[in-house]
Amino acid sequence: MSTSKIVVCPHCHRPNRVPEARLGDQGRCGHCQQILFDGTPTVLTVASFDRHIERSELPVVVDFWAPWCGPCRAMAPAFAAAARQLEPAFRLAKVNTEEEPSLAARFAIRSIPTLALFRQGKEVARQAGAIDGASLVRWVRSFE
Repeated sequence: MSTSKIVVCPHCHRPNRVPEARLGDQGRCGHCQQILFDGTPTVLTVASFDRHIERSELPVVVDFWAPWCGPCRAMAPAFAAAARQLEPAFRLAKVNTEEEPSLAARFAIRSIPTLALFRQGKEVARQAGAIDGASLVRWVRSFE
């Protein structure tokens, strides 16, 4: 019997059951028909955050950032490149703390950028400050 994982669509934010052996096959959402893994970070808002964190059976790495933050902007290309490298084992997502201050408050984000890794609805690791792409991938893979 094949095992499967629940993957939340980055477009319509609905859960999809995907066989583990097919996670890397460019599967499409059963609801909106968009590609489930497109190699780009998912933008999360208050409306979509809990669904991705609590429903997804994939670990989710969230970059809490702000547009005025120089280190955040400098790290953005490395974070996007990491999404291409780490999918489909991990989902990478971004939360703009200026647009979603309640999420920043809820997770006590005191400095940005801050990376938080969530697994099964719970935060399991946190990294404050900008890091280069190789260090980011190494940090995330240490939780496989």
